[in-house]
Amino acid sequence: MTLLRLEKVTRSVELPDESPLEILKGVDLEVSVGDHVSIVGRSGSGKSTLLNLLGMLDNPTSGSIYFDDRALSDYRSGARDRKRGKDIGFIFQQFNLLPGRTALENVMMPLFYASGREFLARKRLATRMLEKIGLGERLDYMPERLSGGEQQRVAIARSLVRGPRLILADEPTGALDIETGAAIMALLDEVAEQSGAALITITHDANIAALARRHYRLDNGVLTPVDASVAVSA
Repeated sequence: MTLLRLEKVTRSVELPDESPLEILKGVDLEVSVGDHVSIVGRSGSGKSTLLNLLGMLDNPTSGSIYFDDRALSDYRSGARDRKRGKDIGFIFQQFNLLPGRTALENVMMPLFYASGREFLARKRLATRMLEKIGLGERLDYMPERLSGGEQQRVAIARSLVRGPRLILADEPTGALDIETGAAIMALLDEVAEQSGAALITITHDANIAALARRHYRLDNGVLTPVDASVAVSA
């Protein structure tokens, strides 16, 4: 079952007194429920722009993006924001944890935008998610008391607490050592698989990318599928 689909998506920006700068050029991508896709690209290849489009944070210049076979252009801004908050979880290289807030309070934050039972059960849901990733004994710890790997786990818990159907991981291990990064990716893949969420990892690290089931390379705005051996040796 297709969850996300991009058809001939382009993104360009207007420059004063110059021709438009093409950032993405005719991108096609289809992501199924439970899929794990990696996208590798160097700095300046268009990864951040593509991430913003995948996460419903920006609109393409041309082409179409579909979520559950509905074009994102059909959503009004409020409905689109609610869709993004419920169905998409973001994980970034910088953990972006709130200082002065405990691990539990950080994970609870997305649930303040929920409603009904989900809002009322926010503390229980956040606690359960932290326990699921092995931080049940760190609920009251401030971020500065946590290791880098533990902080990333809190960030993962925060992104997953509302049960997103699509997880976007942007350089999720870039601030971690190799061993901790591998452990974090294994955990992220495991949690995504258990919940049935699709996972898209956007990275410059070919070894992290190789952990996915399907692999793509973004080069000069062009997205191309590659096989696993190429993903590792790139």
